Amino acid sequence: MSLARLYVLFVIEVDRRRVHLAGITAHPTGVWVTQTARNLLMDLNNHAGRFRFLVRDRDTKFTAAFDAVFAAAGVEVLKIPARAPRANAYAERWVRTARTECLDWILVRSARHMNRVLSIYLAHYDAARPHRGLDLGIPAEAGCPATTCTALNRRMASFTRPSARQGMAVLRTARMSRDSDSTCPRGT
Repeated sequence: MSLARLYVLFVIEVDRRRVHLAGITAHPTGVWVTQTARNLLMDLNNHAGRFRFLVRDRDTKFTAAFDAVFAAAGVEVLKIPARAPRANAYAERWVRTARTECLDWILVRSARHMNRVLSIYLAHYDAARPHRGLDLGIPAEAGCPATTCTALNRRMASFTRPSARQGMAVLRTARMSRDSDSTCPRGT
């Protein structure tokens, strides 16, 4: 058991607050992030066409090859301004929520354990937890069983809420280990 720092790559559908867990690793590289993006688009299957924009930070792990993966799917990649965490507020808020509601209460042993913990938490987050931004609604339709993100995507194919933010996804890698330097500012 080692207490290594783990990085989580996730995507948030801004209009429905749905979170997709793309990957977890202790050593993120540009190649890993690009392959994870390909895997995510394959998991989303036909639903990737719903997205018009992908908002991401300026981390060096997001290479031109990463941007090309989404460009090939017809998604325009937008970079947030440098040193502006509030420009990626949805992702920053999810990191804070995942830490306070889930990860502060669990000692994560490995990347596999983190994947299991976050998958269970995301099933709750997407299918049972009310969201203020959705008028206390949930991202998944009522009665949807807590299943994997891919199965939830299939069920949400025809269930969309019109919004000015529809078609936008937010992507960020986050350090999800419990260490002294927080990646989520307290003000967001």
